[in-house]
Amino acid sequence: MNMADKIKLGLAVLLLIAGIAGYYALAEQAMVIRVVAVLVGLMLAIATTWYTEPGKQFFAFSQDSWGEARKVVWPTRKETLQTTGVVFLLVIVMAIFLWFVDAGLLWAVKLLMGRGD
Repeated sequence: MNMADKIKLGLAVLLLIAGIAGYYALAEQAMVIRVVAVLVGLMLAIATTWYTEPGKQFFAFSQDSWGEARKVVWPTRKETLQTTGVVFLLVIVMAIFLWFVDAGLLWAVKLLMGRGD
């Protein structure tokens, strides 16, 4: 990353900080104005970052990621409900199994301690 990009990224951070500071500096103003101050600072920071090499790489990566997410084959409602049902059933079976193991270990410890029934 060259020096110009570092300066631009530093400026973007300062713009974001200025937007947040504007939110607190305008404490006496309406909430809409305070939120607009933050949004303006955020948008100026994004615009500044857009013109840096890391910013361009990030936005290209974001577009590629969005494209890959569109290629994913998502399960149907029926498949989702069936999978959820299997998970719930497995949780119940494991809970019962662990309850039996716990009860068995409790019984064994009581027997070893001489407090068995």
